[in-house]
Amino acid sequence: MEAITKLDQMFDHLKANENKRLVAAYANDSHTIEAVNEAVEKNIIEGILVGDENIIKSVCQEENIDVNRFKIVHEPDEAASAAKSVSMINAGDADFLMKGLVGTDKYMRAILNKENGLMDPGAILSHVTVIENACYHKLMIVGDVAVLPKPDLKQKIAIVNFLVATARKLGIDCPKTAIISATEKVNVKMPACVDAALISQMAKRGQIKNTIIDGPLAVDLAIDMESVEIKGIKSDVAGDADCLLFPDIQSGNVFYKTNTKLADAKLGAMVVGARKPAVLSSRGDSAETKLYSIALAALTA
Repeated sequence: MEAITKLDQMFDHLKANENKRLVAAYANDSHTIEAVNEAVEKNIIEGILVGDENIIKSVCQEENIDVNRFKIVHEPDEAASAAKSVSMINAGDADFLMKGLVGTDKYMRAILNKENGLMDPGAILSHVTVIENACYHKLMIVGDVAVLPKPDLKQKIAIVNFLVATARKLGIDCPKTAIISATEKVNVKMPACVDAALISQMAKRGQIKNTIIDGPLAVDLAIDMESVEIKGIKSDVAGDADCLLFPDIQSGNVFYKTNTKLADAKLGAMVVGARKPAVLSSRGDSAETKLYSIALAALTA
């Protein structure tokens, strides 16, 4: 598989394979239905809408969407709709999940339910975002910007593995991973630097597979070759990173929103770590972002 360098290229890869089945939890809103409909129109998924059948049909009529494109599962209760969607994943009736109008707390509760959810014992839930910025020469696969507030070393290693697995699904066989900190120097007073040095050494010893890792690296050194040359840094990752691990949710979220709001970057995102990926979009996300997120989850499901 040739490496995907633009998010649009995911569509062609998906069309070449059998369609994955998306189940949208509490799909009672036009935002969700429109995004699923566009994905169905592009022939990259099959769509299952769980929610109030009457409301779903009404929304489709208002938006001039052919309701027959979807399988509708009637469950008018919000929490029960999320639980039903998860149960369909567990039963093999769907391949990945999407949040509809259901509240994030109820959606996540259904995923995390110890008896009927999607988590294996000891699994770590995280979030992966793939960013296409016109100022960078390839996609950036970053985490965690939305789920883990302050990951410890074990969680950071898990996030690295999630980023690498996503990169490999995008056709990057051995992605370059930058462990981000405020400086490239190992400062023992900065836990992010210490963790970065440990993770880098673990990769060199073969404890983390299928990636080249360097860190700590400041963001400029991770993605800007001119900065690398000016500072004289010797690195196989610097200036050419595919994956970026941020030290905490604050730094990752600022990077993510700066890309979208000031650089007009495109992106797709998903929750990972469960048995199947889950799209966790908000009402504020553009239709394009939701479509890219659906495609990303389908590609990795």
